[in-house]
Amino acid sequence: MGASVMDDENQGSQAASDDDNGPILVALDFTADSQAALIWACRYAARVGVEVIGLHVVHDPGEAPGYYKRADSDLLRPLEDVAVEMMDEFIAKVLVEYPDLPALQHIKKLLVKGIPATRILELAEKCGASMIVMGSRGRTGLPHLLLGSKAERVVQLSPLPVTIVKASKVLG
Repeated sequence: MGASVMDDENQGSQAASDDDNGPILVALDFTADSQAALIWACRYAARVGVEVIGLHVVHDPGEAPGYYKRADSDLLRPLEDVAVEMMDEFIAKVLVEYPDLPALQHIKKLLVKGIPATRILELAEKCGASMIVMGSRGRTGLPHLLLGSKAERVVQLSPLPVTIVKASKVLG
């Protein structure tokens, strides 16, 4: 089951709800902190009875589409094509390590392009999320920083509760 790739024409249009029964939106960048955030969100979702949506944002400037090359034998491919594979592999890896997480077995996976903090907030509203969960530091996080720039921006701008998770607290 692959991630759903969404663009501006086919984004979900579920209205945001004011109740606490909306899904938990987890921002994923495939780091250890992101894995910890996913595990925390799945455990919490099981307690409160909501679904989990895993979201990866491909930071891809519209005027200069990017390409990834994952291996020497791999041709250059559009970022979103490789990101779908990376999302599937990431979720599969976490499922093997944590098979007791029912919310993870039924996770809805989304992949969008854009500016990460902006797209996380937009998708949280569109899917009616009750909460956003993120790792404390992402791919560009420096070890001495308490909070990554994208997580900090989402916390500053979100009208929803935001939970920031550190890998050392969940995986350690």
